[in-house]
Amino acid sequence: MNIHATRTIRESDVKAIARALVPELRKTEFQTEADRKVPVENIRLLNDSGLLGIFRAKKWGGSALSMRAHVDAVSTIAEGCGATAWVLGVYHAHDYIVGHMPEKAQQEIYATGRLAAIAAVIGPRGRAVKQADGSYILNGFWPFASGNAAADWLLLGAEVFDADGNKLDEADLAVPVTDVESIDDWKVAGLQGTGSNSVRAVDVRVPGHRYVSLPALLENQTATFASPDADAIYKCQAGPALGMYICTSALGAAKRSLEEFLKVVPGKKVMYTAHISHEWSALQVAVGEAAALIDAAELILYRMADDVDHWARRGEKMPMDLRARIRMHITMVPQMCRDAVQKLLTIGGAAGLTTKSPIQLNWRNLQAATMHGFLLQDAGAEIYGRVLLGVDPGTPII
Repeated sequence: MNIHATRTIRESDVKAIARALVPELRKTEFQTEADRKVPVENIRLLNDSGLLGIFRAKKWGGSALSMRAHVDAVSTIAEGCGATAWVLGVYHAHDYIVGHMPEKAQQEIYATGRLAAIAAVIGPRGRAVKQADGSYILNGFWPFASGNAAADWLLLGAEVFDADGNKLDEADLAVPVTDVESIDDWKVAGLQGTGSNSVRAVDVRVPGHRYVSLPALLENQTATFASPDADAIYKCQAGPALGMYICTSALGAAKRSLEEFLKVVPGKKVMYTAHISHEWSALQVAVGEAAALIDAAELILYRMADDVDHWARRGEKMPMDLRARIRMHITMVPQMCRDAVQKLLTIGGAAGLTTKSPIQLNWRNLQAATMHGFLLQDAGAEIYGRVLLGVDPGTPII
């Protein structure tokens, strides 16, 4: 067995390890944006530091930590490079999903001597047809495959049918990146550095063991949930966990923006007025409000992490009202962070529009995050409201 040598880390060290990488990541954050993908050198830094393996089992070179450790790592890395943090978050998500696949699939993915970074489009956008030998023929087109430029594997969501066209399931199937076509179409105004190009599969044969049922994953019905030997991280409720993996980087992006603002704006003259910026009450109010929004987002984020970890360690399903609350709160974190950065960007004046400013870069990235289908606040609020009112939530993704 040839497992890539990684660094096993302790939960208490995660934030400090991530903090040590921030200066290096800041050196390349604008190049990452220009290149429209996270450089493989950044992924190697994450791997060699142990941060990539937070949601990976120890037998595969990971540390099997917790959702709180995920928040420590991803939010801190986002203070260096928001795109790299976003990709780290989704790589954690995909390690979690692979942890619900059969042992044979995990061995194929992790025991390669490579980084084993896993990109994905989890939603069932493709079509898989089950064959007589138990394998699947996969076809489809999947947009938004964040981090696939540096990935070795992809998880691709598909509706699953038998040979007669009867729908059997919805699932994620694991395929090597070499089996699919990556399309250079990620040319966007936010999160451009994540390299979220589309991928296409044409008649790709996938062995039956590289498969996990999405309904089973969402409702704690996989073999991993039932196993007394499985690490607690794999017993996180899937809906809340998958939402947290993509909302966490927002916190670090907002913190970085506040840090930059306090470094470059105080002492400047407010044009066409008699004010000096840090003495101007309007700016003081904006800074206070922005900082409070960021503080509130951090409190919400860690509360969610602790709730997810608590129920995972118990090995039990989370109550529906708690799942619904988190489904709402994952939308609030990026929105609050975006609103905080927008206050800073606006009150700081037109100089903040320079493409060299981390504030405008993070604002664009945060705006893009709030537009992710899983992070739309109106959808989250509707689901939460329905559950509070005793009405069916209207979605299994909760």
